[in-house]
Amino acid sequence: MKKKYILSLAVLLVLSLALAACGGSKQLTMLTGGTGGTYYPLGGQLASIISDNTDLTVTASASNASADNISDLASGDADLAFTQTDVMANAVEGVNLFEGSAVDNVLAIGSLYPETIQIVTTANSGITSVEDLAGKRVSVGAPGSGTYVNAQQILEIHGLDIETDIQPQNLSFDESTDGIQDGNIDAAFITAGTPTGSVEGLAATTDISIVPIAQDKIDALIADHPYYAVDTIPADTYTGVSDEITTVAVLAMLAVADTLSDDEVYEITKAIYDNAGDITHDKGKLVTKDTALDGIGVDFHPGAEKYFKEEGLLD
Repeated sequence: MKKKYILSLAVLLVLSLALAACGGSKQLTMLTGGTGGTYYPLGGQLASIISDNTDLTVTASASNASADNISDLASGDADLAFTQTDVMANAVEGVNLFEGSAVDNVLAIGSLYPETIQIVTTANSGITSVEDLAGKRVSVGAPGSGTYVNAQQILEIHGLDIETDIQPQNLSFDESTDGIQDGNIDAAFITAGTPTGSVEGLAATTDISIVPIAQDKIDALIADHPYYAVDTIPADTYTGVSDEITTVAVLAMLAVADTLSDDEVYEITKAIYDNAGDITHDKGKLVTKDTALDGIGVDFHPGAEKYFKEEGLLD
C-alpha cells in the first residue's frame, strides 16, 4: 500500500512538471494597435522578451489602440496594453473620450518612445498646411484611438472643428493609406513612431507629402496640452519626402491592469528595460530605462515603481 502511495505521488509530480513545461505559466494578453502601425510589431517583440525572461507567457494582440486599450484593461479584458501618455492622462482625469467615466484601475509601467503626429497626403493634393484641410475628407483615426484626440486638438488650435470643418473619416492606419492611394480621402492623421509601416507602403507606390505644423501653432498646442513636444521627421524617412518636417509628438507607454501583482509587474518592467537592447524594431533604440519616466503623469504600478527605485530613477 505504501509503495502504491509513493508511486502515485511520483506520478503526480511528473505530471505537474510536464504541465509546467508545456505552458503552465500564467498567460497574459497585451493589446497593441492596428497591424499597419508601430504598436503591433513592437508589441510582439516586447511580449517575447517578457515571456523569455519571466515565468509569464504574454501574447500580443492587434487592437484599435490607445483609448480602447485602456477601456479593455479597465474592464478586465486584457492585462497589458500600449497607449499614449496623453490618452492615459485623459482616462485618469475623465476628460475627452473618457468624459464622465474616469478610469481608476489602470496604472503605468513606463514610457517607450515618441509617437509622431504625421499628417499624410499626396504630393499633388494642394494641402500644404493644416488650414488647407478645411472641407477635405480626412481620416482622424480609428474610433477609440489616441490619433482621434490628437487630430481634434491640432485642428482646434488651427481654428477648425473636427466634426463641422472637415469631412472626418474614422479609419485605421492601413485603411487611411489605402484611402489616400485610391483617392477616397484627401489626407490622414497618423500618430505612430516613424517610419510607420503603412506610410512606407503608401510612399512606395504614391508620391506623398507630410504636412508641417507651424511653430506658433506648436507653441500654442503645448501651452494648452503640456504632454505634447515638438518633433521632426528627418528628411528621407519616406521615399520622396526629402525635406525635414516639423510637427509634434506624444509618448507611447505601456499600461497595466491593477489586478497584476507587484511581483509580476516588477518582473515585467525589469524584463523590458533590462533587455531593451534585444529589440530589433527601429524604435527599440529609444526604449531605455533612462527615459521610461518621461511624459508619465499618472501613478505607476507599485511593481514598476519598485524597479525604478532600484535603478535610482525614483526616490
